[in-house]
Amino acid sequence: MNEKTPERNSSNSYRVLRSSLELPCGAVLKNRIAKSAMSDSLGNGKGDPTEGQARLYERWAEGGAALSIIGEVQGNPRFPEKPGNLVFGATSDRRAIRTLVNRAVIEDSHLWPQLGHAGALSHGPISKPKGPSAIDMPGLQCAGMSVEEVEELPGMYATTAAFAKNAGFTGIQLHAGHGFLLSQFLSPLFNHRDDGYGGSIEARCRVLLRIVDEVRSAVGASFPIGIKINSTDKLEGGLTEDDALEAVRLIGRTSVDLIDISGGTYFPGAKASSDGVSGSGPYFLEFARRAKETTNVPIMLTGGFQRRDQAVDALASGSVDMVGLARGMVLDPQLAKSWLTEDGGDPEFPKFEAPPRGGVTAWYTMRLTALGENRERTFILDPQSALRAYEERDAQRCTKWRKMLSQLAELDQGLG
Repeated sequence: MNEKTPERNSSNSYRVLRSSLELPCGAVLKNRIAKSAMSDSLGNGKGDPTEGQARLYERWAEGGAALSIIGEVQGNPRFPEKPGNLVFGATSDRRAIRTLVNRAVIEDSHLWPQLGHAGALSHGPISKPKGPSAIDMPGLQCAGMSVEEVEELPGMYATTAAFAKNAGFTGIQLHAGHGFLLSQFLSPLFNHRDDGYGGSIEARCRVLLRIVDEVRSAVGASFPIGIKINSTDKLEGGLTEDDALEAVRLIGRTSVDLIDISGGTYFPGAKASSDGVSGSGPYFLEFARRAKETTNVPIMLTGGFQRRDQAVDALASGSVDMVGLARGMVLDPQLAKSWLTEDGGDPEFPKFEAPPRGGVTAWYTMRLTALGENRERTFILDPQSALRAYEERDAQRCTKWRKMLSQLAELDQGLG
């Protein structure tokens, strides 16, 4: 990995953001600012991209981001996070996917899909959730996966990664954070297996490490592979920071190119880091600093960056190699370009008084829709109305998703 880091605390300290980063596979990120993965919910309900989604990622590329990551892209449509997710597989509209790629892979910007499987958090109206172990608790029920189902995962991820490469994406990220399937395997709170995929942190990491190996075999040595991983589940009995640090060390021994540090889950009772309203700074910076000491793989940190000086300090101190921005980029799709210039300028984050549960996330999600339609200047929803619009749209898409699953079942029968 080659990198050139300007001095800290100089009058030109913002230039640390402009330095390029060469990943272990040889790919180069033109600066240190990434648009981190978000569930943009802009698929058409059948797993395919829309015009609005293509425009959204085009805007972030035009806005200077070195890398944009599309959140929650599924290889198995039976376990989606939401009916607005993309799906890469037999029923995919390859022309629409290539349009998305062609619009967003411009000006030396990278576009990576975040490959996921929602596991226990799969959307109930269109799924029968399964996780590492059976769960029966208020607000969350799922069946446990068989050994055969677990051992099918590396092949599924490898096939999906190869699909992404063939479609023109410039890399992929594996989603092992935020309480989705691979994160569930890492967490002792949700992984009670005793068959070699549960118990010690080494065993809980086993399926993830096998996925990395099979994905690398499928995409070749020069194609970037990233991983998003939790530093903590923020749940009693969940993944601890010490275990997360050991997971980073194990991942660092693979062919992974970029480790994205985040935290928290969407399980009932878990506090969401992203719903914090304070401007106290990056959420998991100290963990990222410790992670940097355990591996030579570049470290990206996502969560809590609201001001340019926070990003500059994290990079210039050597705590991280890449800064992931999400909500800031939703407020200003040109934010990367702004931070890369001398004048700078920070986004003004809205403050909501007593929003409903899920309302803040819905507000940002619906603003993503407005950005994709070039109408953010007339976006006037509050969290309550945004949540209603978000839920109504998901309900409509569930109908389309079920039809897509029926089509897939017919294809499977035909192949059988």
